[in-house]
Amino acid sequence: MSKHYLPNTDEQRRQMLQAIGVKTVEDLFSYIPEKLHFEGPLNLPDPLAEPRLVDHMEKLAGKNNVEVVSFLGGGIYDHYVPAAIDHVLSRSEFYTAYTPYQPEVSQGTLQAIFEYQSMICQLTGTAAANASLYDGATAVAEAALLALNATKGRRLLVAGSLHPWYRRVLDTYLENYEVEIDTVPIKGGKLDEGAIKARLGKDVAALIVQSPNFFGIIEDLPAFGKLMAQEKGLFVVSTDPIALGLLEAPGSLGANVVTGEGQSLGNSQSFGGPLLGFMGVTEKLTRKMPGRVVGQTVDGQGRRGYVLTLQTREQHIRREKATSNICSNQALCALAASVYMSLMGPEGIREVASQSLVKAAFARKQMAAVPGVELPFAGPFFKEFVLKLPESPEKVIAAMADKGYYVGIDLGRFFPELKNHLLMAVTEKRSKTEIIGCAAALREVLT
Repeated sequence: MSKHYLPNTDEQRRQMLQAIGVKTVEDLFSYIPEKLHFEGPLNLPDPLAEPRLVDHMEKLAGKNNVEVVSFLGGGIYDHYVPAAIDHVLSRSEFYTAYTPYQPEVSQGTLQAIFEYQSMICQLTGTAAANASLYDGATAVAEAALLALNATKGRRLLVAGSLHPWYRRVLDTYLENYEVEIDTVPIKGGKLDEGAIKARLGKDVAALIVQSPNFFGIIEDLPAFGKLMAQEKGLFVVSTDPIALGLLEAPGSLGANVVTGEGQSLGNSQSFGGPLLGFMGVTEKLTRKMPGRVVGQTVDGQGRRGYVLTLQTREQHIRREKATSNICSNQALCALAASVYMSLMGPEGIREVASQSLVKAAFARKQMAAVPGVELPFAGPFFKEFVLKLPESPEKVIAAMADKGYYVGIDLGRFFPELKNHLLMAVTEKRSKTEIIGCAAALREVLT
């Protein structure tokens, strides 16, 4: 063979090309305009012997500063991942991110997904959950599509406190739809109920709210739920699953659709992905839910079994009946969430939430004691909070990284009106020593 990592011989490639009906591999790409063709060799270094390649990769990996204490948040969080999760994920029976289309040989994976759905329902207070989605952002966008299909309304009320990346994905999803996205303004870092009331009407398909919101503030879901109960539009809530260890389930507060990012449930940060979107809905909306649902049944002999009960993608049903084009359900990430929730149980998740809440409150107090630092927002918050700094967050973030702390996110990147504002996150992993050390380092940077 001419190349170590190309398993096909020249003769095998010739036979395949002949069967296809072309002479060369290049012919397969002939439909691409000439001006878009890449010319010349790829900009790759010379090949290395395996020991040298391993050395090279280890040097590159060594550039990652893994010793830095992280206070980063904004949707992906540094929660503890129990060792048992990786052990289960690495088993060959589960080690795939794909949907099991052959239920008779995939009972283990299907049961794990069924249990995942059941626990998501318990956590969110909803009647049904799907077998997971791509991430929290697409879950919100899919919820918007669901609302448009279910209500026939053509206007969406979207909280100004929604994660800005979620909003960008939502805008992309609906780019070619004749839909008005009406941003509900925020006041003091949270939704203004009066602004919601002023925008309600028969043409509203949904009110989309995130709580805890992007700034970590807990929105008044009970009030919004009562408000939307009188409307034809749906109440969609995006939430943090860990927060539900303490907060009442959105489904119990009037939410028709509950979505969120499930990375906190036993999935590592992994430099930003892969992630896990979850969705729960009321019983009435089950058949309009995107993705797929695993159900429990019995076979001809009365033995319990699991099957893909509902599939709403056009690959499986008539195109005009499809509610979504979601192709994968992040099965491996959902399995991690299943293992995490089963290991922790209600008490464990409540403990993680409690520690995150208490430590975030302690950190907020410590940071606010640094001269020049202000607290722009008041009211209940969970795990994340906003600081107003006396100088550029970009400079502060760089200086704090040099001192061993990833201190947060510059909110001015997303909200021009929040220039010099910093978003910090604190999970159960942060210790009192780390928090006090971070505050001391911040004091040094700002003086």
